[in-house]
Amino acid sequence: MGDDVIVLARTPADAHVMGGGTVLAGTQDAPFADRVAKALPTLAPCSAVAVTSTAQRLRSDLVPGQLVVASELWAAGEGAPRLVRSLPSAPLLATELRHDGHVVSVGPVVSVGPVVSAREMEARAAGAYGEEVGALVLDHASAWVAALVDDDRPLAVVHTVCEPPGPGAMAAVDAPRAAVSLEDVRDPIERWVRACRSRRVVLASPRSFCAGVDRAIEIVERSLERYGAPVYVRRQIVHNAHVVGRLAAMGAVFVEELDEVPDGATVVLAAHGVAPDVRKEARARDGFTVIDATCPLVAKVHHEARRFAERGFEIVLVGHEDHEEVVGTYGEAPERTHVVASVEEVDALDLAPDAPVAYLTQTTLATDETAEILGALGRRFPGVVGPSADDICYATQNRQDAVRAIARECDLLLVVGSANSSNTARLVEVALREGCRAELVEDVGQLRLSWLDGVATVGITAGASAPESLVAEVVGALSALGPTEVVERNVATETVRFSLPSQVR
Repeated sequence: MGDDVIVLARTPADAHVMGGGTVLAGTQDAPFADRVAKALPTLAPCSAVAVTSTAQRLRSDLVPGQLVVASELWAAGEGAPRLVRSLPSAPLLATELRHDGHVVSVGPVVSVGPVVSAREMEARAAGAYGEEVGALVLDHASAWVAALVDDDRPLAVVHTVCEPPGPGAMAAVDAPRAAVSLEDVRDPIERWVRACRSRRVVLASPRSFCAGVDRAIEIVERSLERYGAPVYVRRQIVHNAHVVGRLAAMGAVFVEELDEVPDGATVVLAAHGVAPDVRKEARARDGFTVIDATCPLVAKVHHEARRFAERGFEIVLVGHEDHEEVVGTYGEAPERTHVVASVEEVDALDLAPDAPVAYLTQTTLATDETAEILGALGRRFPGVVGPSADDICYATQNRQDAVRAIARECDLLLVVGSANSSNTARLVEVALREGCRAELVEDVGQLRLSWLDGVATVGITAGASAPESLVAEVVGALSALGPTEVVERNVATETVRFSLPSQVR
């Protein structure tokens, strides 16, 4: 361990395993709290404190030898247990431990003091602590340590679960077994320590939901209110697992194809758009109520595809051929549409130089990358024509511009969103092209402490289909690692709002 951290271990053997820095062994004769009180003045401000030991399980589903990371520390007394401190960085440390292969539970821990009285033992046996505060395990001293540690000093508590002893004082720890367990957790704790520091968080704005996503979600919500559950949605309404999960809990049923939907059902078509044959199939089904949630900006690309095809153009569609938006647009004129995703694919097009060529683009692409492809298309086909207005949607453009505005002042950019979201993935690419290290996270549960080692400034944005609440959770997690200054950089104000289909107005 580094010199800027105290690690408290239950026995001298455990302390030897943790090694380095200021590592203290606590016993019933020399409690942790006494040792901490003497050691704290030697630490730099805001440096970290970690407590590691064994603790007695309160729940039968906890397995001896597994780990518990404390989210709250409670102190037992004559009356009801009292909350001493919340530990908001617990989920981040638990993620690191799980990544290293450990079985980990996160939850409250109750401290009962260095000697367990008969009354406290009876309360423990009756499960009172577990019932009152939801405690997972009991320990001797972590709550008393927490009372000494300043709120701006990060604190972590990691326990190895052991069996409760029989009546009387808390049993001595099997030191060799505990040593093996603590040796396993040393590296994750070190990563937590290195991530603990004061830092600056820069929020890119605009971020999160765009008007098309807001509209699509509201369509499903209103459909459930008006028609009742279940409402069937073909494919993900938007590409975000949290949004889909919330709507599913409300009664939405997500299917891949319409043949999974019973006759007479209410069906919502997702925001990414569908090919004409899908709409035709929906109209042909008996008693379907079909509600189209296609983003109006995607619908505009479909209209352009039909218009170019009717005028005899070969259509070069710039995008990813497996993306639902591209699949839908391609379906408007499959015999005339050629999908390309790179300059090399433009060069490989099997079209005569004098062929009438028009281009369209997927709405969620990176603007700079698209410009390179369109430049190659113009060189290959000098007479190429484009849509009446740029296909890259305003929200995609704004979110990419916001990333560019903050990327160079950040050591790391976190992009919140689902991996299958095209516009979210493009934000990562934009940051990388600006020279900023970037990571995509579905939510705070995917945030890795190792990314934060040496990072003083973190930028955060979110894809157009990611809820703002997920951003708030990431900011909260970073704030749990030390004093955090949060600033926002706004590059545009979005006032667009799309009207709803008549069926749900």
